[in-house]
Amino acid sequence: MQLTSVNIGQEQTLARPNKTEQTGIFKQSVACAVQITKSGLPGDFIGDSRHHGGPDQAVYIYGMADYEWWARELGRETFPGMFGDNLTISELASADFNIGDLLHIGDVTLQVTSPRIPCGTLAGRMEIPEFAKQFRFAGRPGLYCRVLKEGIVQAGQAVTVEKYTGETMSVAGAMRDYYEPELSEAAIRQILKAPIAIRMRAEKDEQLQKVLAGQ
Repeated sequence: MQLTSVNIGQEQTLARPNKTEQTGIFKQSVACAVQITKSGLPGDFIGDSRHHGGPDQAVYIYGMADYEWWARELGRETFPGMFGDNLTISELASADFNIGDLLHIGDVTLQVTSPRIPCGTLAGRMEIPEFAKQFRFAGRPGLYCRVLKEGIVQAGQAVTVEKYTGETMSVAGAMRDYYEPELSEAAIRQILKAPIAIRMRAEKDEQLQKVLAGQ
């Protein structure tokens, strides 16, 4: 695999039905070397910090294999950064990844923490009202990652994958379970064993407490 593109989004205004918001989803590919820190990419704007960004969602990755699928599905050109990804990687298909898997790019080490949960901002960026639903069921959510080792990356670098050997689940499975309101206690506890993002962990902790309380 190879790092196809490094993408950074400046603050822009996105007009959606009944709402206008400031967003960094409109990413632009940069040719220069870029520092990756525990907080992500310097200069990359996060408009909705409640749902995006933070140390467990510092970097969003999407693969060219998935973009090529979307080009066929939508009948339109796709390109690196289109879905708000910071790093676009050749041949990467997010369905092949588990929570906890590592990606090594030069000195940088990233760990997969969660799928991307689609929102109205993505639908607005695509100008397709039902795109969040379409994205959910496509099984190609991309990879949110925490930064285990900081460093500098640049398009063209090799990317290697190291599979997580602890208890985990697939990224696609995490996506499905996010929308499942009636998971069993055992299923929730299994999810919590994986090194999932803190937001997803908090949601599953709350879900577990409701199950234990018999709600």
